[in-house]
Amino acid sequence: MSSGMIWDTRMQYFYEAANLGSMRLASDKIGVAVSSISRQIAQLEAEMGVPLIERGRRTIRLTEAGALVHQHHKDQLASREALANRLQELREIKSGRVDLAVGEGFLGRAFTGVIERFQTRNPGITISVTAASTSDVERMILEDEAHIGMILNTTSEPKIRVRASIVQPLQVHCEPTHPLAALPSVTLAELAAHDLVLPPMGFRIRQALNAAEKRAHIWLEPKLTTTSIAVMREVAKGGRMVCVLPRVATIAEIEEGSLVARRLEDDELTQSTLSLIHRLGRQLDGAPARLLTILETKLRSWNETEPAPAEA
Repeated sequence: MSSGMIWDTRMQYFYEAANLGSMRLASDKIGVAVSSISRQIAQLEAEMGVPLIERGRRTIRLTEAGALVHQHHKDQLASREALANRLQELREIKSGRVDLAVGEGFLGRAFTGVIERFQTRNPGITISVTAASTSDVERMILEDEAHIGMILNTTSEPKIRVRASIVQPLQVHCEPTHPLAALPSVTLAELAAHDLVLPPMGFRIRQALNAAEKRAHIWLEPKLTTTSIAVMREVAKGGRMVCVLPRVATIAEIEEGSLVARRLEDDELTQSTLSLIHRLGRQLDGAPARLLTILETKLRSWNETEPAPAEA
């Protein structure tokens, strides 16, 4: 028997005797002689160099050291159980379907990279991604047409749970040689002086901008309106127009240098958030629960000031 197995045996005997309060009861449960349990506990004490139980008592009473060892072993058993459950969960998630509803502005390479890696590691799982306005995302979540949603800002709908939320301000994005790229930040007046490509008024991005326009009494007149975030990015990369998007939509372009982001000078726009949502009361398990956990973790790396970590 290896030294590790001997150690585990001694810890098991000590743990059962401490739990049951008697070597005799531990003997009955484990199926070994009382003398064997006593000997193993004595050897454990010798290896640790401290007494674990008080001698001369009919029932087991732990010393201070014994209580520490007992709690340590209890924690280890709990950790092993959690690991076994997690591994079993991973073995069982071989197939399934996850339906995502994603608000405008989030379909950049940072997001699609997460989805691609998840599907590569779980080829039996089917994923559906629907890009929609915030109101449509909320409706799909409420009607169980989507397991998970991602929206700009938060929701006031009481039947929707916000699983995670991070600051994701709307920023001005332009090609590095564009005049606005030379500025540390951009006012609405400066933005209005340039050709813009923006989403239509039904989109939350445009609604947030419209609220800022009213506060500043400055009105933006886009040269191009599109529901496609990809089109917005590509047009901005061309150099003639400027777009306004949350940073997560352009992380990859910023890192490669094809776009730069500049702060838009409006307090409320700088406090915009990205929220991960699902229907309150809907029990997500299997593939949807696993992807939800991954997205929640990934969200925290998509902050507004630091570049996103290199993709694994």
